[in-house]
Amino acid sequence: MRILLPVEDSPFSQETIRSLISQFQTRGTEVRVLHIIEPFTAYLTPDMVPEIVIDSAKIEIERNKQSKALVASVAEKLRGAGFTATESVAMGEAKHVILDEAENWPADLIVMGSHGFKGLSRFLLGSTSEAVARHAKCSVLVVRVPTKSPK
Repeated sequence: MRILLPVEDSPFSQETIRSLISQFQTRGTEVRVLHIIEPFTAYLTPDMVPEIVIDSAKIEIERNKQSKALVASVAEKLRGAGFTATESVAMGEAKHVILDEAENWPADLIVMGSHGFKGLSRFLLGSTSEAVARHAKCSVLVVRVPTKSPK
C-alpha cells in the first residue's frame, strides 16, 4: 500500500501521524511524507511598510530548510515504527499539490488532518481536506484532533 501523508508543523499533523502508526500495518506499506510550501498570498512592498525590509530570498531559503527538516523528522519517526518512508517538499497551493502528488506517485490512500474550521473561517480559509477528499482519485482518510468531552 502507498500512503501519501501531507504534514505541517501542527497538532493536527501530529494526530495524523499517530493515527497512521496505530491503524496501518507496516509490512508492505510505503509512506510518502509531503510538506507543501505555500507561496505568500499578500505582497508587501517597502512603500506599504517602510520600516520592514523583507528579503524574500532569505525567507524562502529558511522556509525550505524548515520544510526539509520537518519531513525528515516525520519520515524518521515512521521508519522507527517500521514503515518504509520517503520525503518530498513541494511549492504551490496545498490542495493542488496533494492531488497532483497522489496521482503522479501514485498513492493508494491519502491520510491527512483537518483543522476543523467552521462557518466564516472555513469560507475564508477554505478546506484543503474537503477539496482533496472530493477530487482525489484514490481514497482519503481525514483525521480529526479528538475534542475533550465535558464531564
